[in-house]
Amino acid sequence: MSTAILTGLPPVGSSLEDDLRSLGFDVRAAADAAGTAAALAAVPAAERVALVDARFVGHLHALRLALTDPRFPAAAVEGALTAQPEARGALTRALAAVTDAEPGVNLPDALAPRLEADGVGVHRPDLGVLVATVPADADVRAKAEGDVAAVDDEAVRLRTAVKSRDGFFTTYCVSPYSRYLARWCARRGFTPNQVTTASLLTALIAAGCAATGTRPGFVAAGVLLIFSFVLDCTDGQLARYSLQYSTLGAWLDATFDRAKEYAYYAGLAIGAAHGGGNDDVWALALGAMVLQTCRHVVDFSFNEANHDATANTSPTAALSDKLDSVGWTVWARRMIVLPIGERWALIAVLTAFTTPRIVFYVLLAGCALAACYTTAGRVLRSLTRKAHRTDRAARALADLADSGPIAEPAAKAAARRPGGGATAPVLALTGAGLLLVQLWWHPEPGWWPVLGAGLYALFAGAAVARPLKGPLDWLVPPVFRAAEYLTILVLAAHSGGSGALPAAFGLVAAVAYHHYDTVYRIRGGSGAPPHWLVRAIGGHEGRVLAVTIAAALWHNQGFTIALTALAAALALAVLSESIRFWVSSGAPAVHDETGEPA
Repeated sequence: MSTAILTGLPPVGSSLEDDLRSLGFDVRAAADAAGTAAALAAVPAAERVALVDARFVGHLHALRLALTDPRFPAAAVEGALTAQPEARGALTRALAAVTDAEPGVNLPDALAPRLEADGVGVHRPDLGVLVATVPADADVRAKAEGDVAAVDDEAVRLRTAVKSRDGFFTTYCVSPYSRYLARWCARRGFTPNQVTTASLLTALIAAGCAATGTRPGFVAAGVLLIFSFVLDCTDGQLARYSLQYSTLGAWLDATFDRAKEYAYYAGLAIGAAHGGGNDDVWALALGAMVLQTCRHVVDFSFNEANHDATANTSPTAALSDKLDSVGWTVWARRMIVLPIGERWALIAVLTAFTTPRIVFYVLLAGCALAACYTTAGRVLRSLTRKAHRTDRAARALADLADSGPIAEPAAKAAARRPGGGATAPVLALTGAGLLLVQLWWHPEPGWWPVLGAGLYALFAGAAVARPLKGPLDWLVPPVFRAAEYLTILVLAAHSGGSGALPAAFGLVAAVAYHHYDTVYRIRGGSGAPPHWLVRAIGGHEGRVLAVTIAAALWHNQGFTIALTALAAALALAVLSESIRFWVSSGAPAVHDETGEPA
């Protein structure tokens, strides 16, 4: 329950009280500042409270944006102010300071600066063409009411339910109708979490259809995958349309996209094996998951490294801004990175009309091109940018590195040596290179890869020995991810054991979930998963060493069993702690994403 306190006397014929009730507020009236303070004191401390000037004139959606968004401790527009329970104390103090104000004061507008002075961030939503004002006299009020009547706030609400920045396929082939599906869901009481779950279930059914290995199954899988993506767009639009943001919703939306896509890869691999050709494409499926995950880590690491960098300019960025003024280049550059809409549409069409092997060949080629384009652009920006990176950015990169108990002593030993040696990316690349060279020369099970894994652990520790503040230090986490995932892929592909590649697929999926979970915790402002969890699951270098030792000790079916057991143990550890965190009351709600789609 939420309570709205109307301050002052409303004009005759005002619908403000009914508008507030339609937004779910219990409305109370107060004649002046002293009465408002008394009414505020009577509202239970655990409730959201809104103060609204009784003379307010504006659109209902303007009030909705200001008073019902759950992501902010306080928010305000002209004539209206809201405070969540955590900001109630500051609101009470601010109100006590203005109880003797002159009659007729616009109380919400007087209180908002005092809240900010008390350290409470007051969100001020961008209203665009929407109206929110407190007229000074009857003539101004009549004009404001005319301005309200001239704008259809429901049309504005529908338009702003769509992301301001999205891919071409999503913008032109999905959002024009999915926004109406979102409104339909809102009017029938469906929540974004329910739509997100429906999207996951639809994608899992699509994966099951693909697993049949028949042409009708492949066609059904492609259609269902597109419908799953429509629902995936709808859940975010529903959240923005109805302002139903939640901690659980942030977690579900962040993780289910990856679960859907990678489950579909597995379905295609099963279907290829069960189809008439008995084609084994598990290595391609695992390669696609590795490449896609590493692409995301590049995105996350680069963004975190520059999250709060100062003097954050470069000629490359300036060129990108100039290209933004040429409309077709914007869409071309968004499409070349193969965002989720274009990627899923490509997968769906190829599934329906070709074979799983062709799907993965095209997907790997497209994602490789996208990875080269985005990584090269970010390297150029980093080398030409003069920026000072903060301790927060260095901490985030260290958390994304996911170093465990073996790299820690190596890092401490390297930190005691004088600086000025090789940079962190060079050390990371050297360690990964030594590991992958050993795997290239000795891909069959044996002890040479174990030696490579030991050297990799030493170099990985040295790479994170000092704060990651260099211009290219954001490359360290992606290098570690590529080294770990490729090690599992190569050893499973050459093990000779039945089911080794599907087991490796499960292991990489479990580890990738841990890495995505780390990213979204950092984005939510709560920091990485607890260090005990990182140590318990070995860190990236510990897992590499464990897999290489398992390959040396157990051949053929024994290695498959080892990979399966390791995957199950890791999944149990990371999922149980992640679920505990995200459903707990203390977990942060991640603000709505408006950047490039994943």
